[in-house]
Amino acid sequence: MAEHNCNTWPRSLLLEVCARIVFPTVLMVSVYLLFAGHHDAGGGFSGGLVAGLAFVLRYVAGGSAELAAAVRIRPPVVIGSGLSIAVLTALVPALAGQPVLSSAIWKLSLPVLGELKITTNLFLDIGVYLLIVGVVIDLLRTVGAGTELGGPGLDDETLEREEVERT
Repeated sequence: MAEHNCNTWPRSLLLEVCARIVFPTVLMVSVYLLFAGHHDAGGGFSGGLVAGLAFVLRYVAGGSAELAAAVRIRPPVVIGSGLSIAVLTALVPALAGQPVLSSAIWKLSLPVLGELKITTNLFLDIGVYLLIVGVVIDLLRTVGAGTELGGPGLDDETLEREEVERT
């Protein structure tokens, strides 16, 4: 089957190469924002937006084929995982008789790193991070596929079938 990446704009080799080089760095910055969010500026939402922008950059550079190369997992799985983690993090304290969204702190002593503090807020941030990244990727796949083809966005089954046919 023919490749669906029939963009009407010319593709820039320089932009594609730069996007592939910058992509891992932007994802690392987003993970830093995720983990730094409890004490400094950042968190799951801002980290998720930065990661989403990395995927937008890959999409702008190479279209849906480039996005498919960068994302191997289905966005509904990422969205569902993020939502499940966030909801469970919010509700588990209620099962223990605490108010919803109560925070707990665990302290670990690691040989090289020293003392490490992990809070339940981190799990909520991870859930929000995954939710935002999944939504951005899903938007790029559905709306972007419709824009490239000049019609409505493709559903997951059609995208998976075409991906299998390409390989």
